[in-house]
Amino acid sequence: MKIPIVTIVGRPNVGKSTLFNKLAGRRIAITADESGTTRDRIFHRVQHDVMDFFLVDTGGLEFGKGETSIEDDMQTQARVAIEEGDIVLFVVESKTGLQPQDHNAAELLRKKTNKNVLLIVNKCDQTLNEVELAEFYALGLGEPYQVSAMHKVGLEGLMDQILKKLKERHFLSKDSEAYQRLLKQESLNPNIAVAGKPNVGKSSLINALLNKNKLIVSDVAGTTRDSTDSLVLYEGNSYNFIDTAGLKRPGKTATGIEHFSALRSMASIEHADIALLVLDTSKALSHQDQVIASYIAQAGKGLIILANKWDLKDEEDPKEEERRSQYIFQLKRKFPFLSWAPVIFTSALNKKNLHAIFPQIEVIMTERQKRIPTAKLNSFMDKLIMEHPPTGKGKVKPKIYYITQAEIEPPQFIVFINKKSNFHFSYRRYIENRLREQFDFLGTPIKIEYREKEDRNPKKLTQKSRRGR
Repeated sequence: MKIPIVTIVGRPNVGKSTLFNKLAGRRIAITADESGTTRDRIFHRVQHDVMDFFLVDTGGLEFGKGETSIEDDMQTQARVAIEEGDIVLFVVESKTGLQPQDHNAAELLRKKTNKNVLLIVNKCDQTLNEVELAEFYALGLGEPYQVSAMHKVGLEGLMDQILKKLKERHFLSKDSEAYQRLLKQESLNPNIAVAGKPNVGKSSLINALLNKNKLIVSDVAGTTRDSTDSLVLYEGNSYNFIDTAGLKRPGKTATGIEHFSALRSMASIEHADIALLVLDTSKALSHQDQVIASYIAQAGKGLIILANKWDLKDEEDPKEEERRSQYIFQLKRKFPFLSWAPVIFTSALNKKNLHAIFPQIEVIMTERQKRIPTAKLNSFMDKLIMEHPPTGKGKVKPKIYYITQAEIEPPQFIVFINKKSNFHFSYRRYIENRLREQFDFLGTPIKIEYREKEDRNPKKLTQKSRRGR
C-alpha cells in the first residue's frame, strides 16, 4: 500500500524545521536562528488516526548557483523533494514578507500542475488582516494558511487540510473498507524490498525471478524512478517484491556527508517486512552501502545481503570458497552491526543461486514472529548474570530485575534494571549477543529497551518475578 509523502520546502530560516518537528510530534530536525541549518533531508513517518504519511524536511530552497557546494546540494535536495512529494507545504514567513526567492519558488511550484501545494505563512503571532495577506495571495498558490509553528497555532487546522488534500489524491483513510481490504490482502504475502545503490542489479534481479523483462534495465544509474511491485510465485508461495529507485547521492556537502535522494525507496523499506540489500561485488564496499544497511536495520526490517554479480568470479577455481570467505570477512568489517544478516552470492545475469533467496525469506519471517516465554527468558537471564555479572560505573551496583518480550516483527524486549547510567554499553551489547546465541533471530534486528524500576523490596520482587514464570 502506497504511503503518501508530504514535503516541506521554502527558503532558509522561515521555520521549516520547527514546523516539521511540531507536525511530527517530537524534536527531530535541528533548529537554529542561523540560515541554512538543515543541511540534509529529514524523513519521518507521521502516524495519524485518519492516515499515515511520510513527512520530509528539506534544506533551503534557493535559486541561481549557490555560493558553496552545500548551497548547491540544498537546492538539489529541495527539487527532488518537490518531484517526489505528493503534497508540498510551501513555507514563507509573515515578519520579513515575501523575498525574491519566494517568488521564484512559487513560479516553480505553479508549473507543477500535478502537485497539491499548501501555502503556509509561518510566524503569525497575530492574525494577519486582508491587506497584509494580499501579497501572499498574489503568489497564485491559493489561500494562505496562517500558523505559528513555534507556538503550535493553526497546526490542527493545517493537519486537517493535509489529510483532506491526500484524500483528494485518492489515498485511503484507515476507516475505509478499501483500506482494510488492502491491509488484509498485503498481510497474505511477505513484502520484500529490493534496495541498494543505483546500477547494482536490482531490476535485473527481479526480472530474473519473474522470468520476463517487466522492469526497465539499463547501465545508466537511476533508471528506476519509482517503486514497482511484482508478485513472484515460488513453490506454491507468493512474495511481493518491491523494486525501488536507487538510493543515491546527488552530491557531497563540504563535510562529505552522503544523502539519500530517493524518498520512495525509504518508503518502500518502511513498508517491507524484509529488505534484500543488493551489493555489486565487482566494486569495493562503500560508505553509501553502510548508510543503506543502517537505515534498514534502524527501520526494524528483516535483512538478506545479496552479493550480486558474482558471475564475474570463476566458479571452477578451487580458491572460490576462499574468495567468498574473504568477501564475508570484508562485510563483517564494513557492517559489524549486521552480523545477524545472512549472505547469499547471486548472479542476476546467469540466474545463479536465486532459488536460495526464498527459503531464507521463510526462515526470517518465522524468526521475526518468534516469541520467547517470559519464564524461559528469565531463566536465560539468571544464567547470564551468574556467568558474567553486570559491569558498570558509579557507586550503585548495576542490577537486572527481569526481562520480558514486548513485541514481534521485529522482536522487542524490555529489561528492567535499577539505573541505566550504571550499565556500561558493552554489557548491553553482551546481552544482545547472548540473546542471539540462545534464541537465534537470524536475519532480523532485535530491539532492547532498558527500563528503570525502583527496587523497593528486592527479595519480594525476585520472588514475584519467579512466580510469574
